[in-house]
Amino acid sequence: MFVAKRMTPNPVTISPTATVADASELMRTHKFRRLPVVDKGRLVGIVTDRDLREVSPSPATTLSIFELNYLLAKMQVKEVMRTNVITIRDDATIEEAALLMYNNKIGGLVVVNAAGAVVGIITETDIFKTFVDVMGLPEGKTRLTINATDTVGVIHDITEVFKELGINIGSLACYKNGDDKAEIVIRADVRDVTELAARLEKLGFKVAHVAKIG
Repeated sequence: MFVAKRMTPNPVTISPTATVADASELMRTHKFRRLPVVDKGRLVGIVTDRDLREVSPSPATTLSIFELNYLLAKMQVKEVMRTNVITIRDDATIEEAALLMYNNKIGGLVVVNAAGAVVGIITETDIFKTFVDVMGLPEGKTRLTINATDTVGVIHDITEVFKELGINIGSLACYKNGDDKAEIVIRADVRDVTELAARLEKLGFKVAHVAKIG
């Protein structure tokens, strides 16, 4: 799955010479938290709701409301924007986007195309929704956690049991749990969990947990 399929396309952008008040109004109107700053078609920065909060006056200020409005009306986006923008290509994978956000502790990425033009925004919410969709959570399947060793052929042996019982697997994920241990999480349309678990345990695979999700 690629970023282009999960991002919000054609994002609202703002000019570096626009005022902070303009940026604040755009964010409030559209209910988003970040604005790419574009100058002559080129990405030059990003301004977030946090950046705007940092330049907003505190209750302790001695300035009048008229003075504050005047200052905010004059302050430009380029004075508060961040120029070290972390971007990702639209043809990158969702996994790459998730890792980039995780490593940099950020909640969103500006998406650019091969020419460097801004074509979208992808956020942690998009990543979370992708996880839910990929794992098939809304479909109401049975979730099984199977303990296994992390060795070649384990997935084949386990899925062969599902095939023998005519069980269609909706999603499968494998998680390391120690040097040679693994948890295999499978979501499938299982009618008889007891029979499935018994066959798996004959092969040395313990069904550690069963739940119906969705």
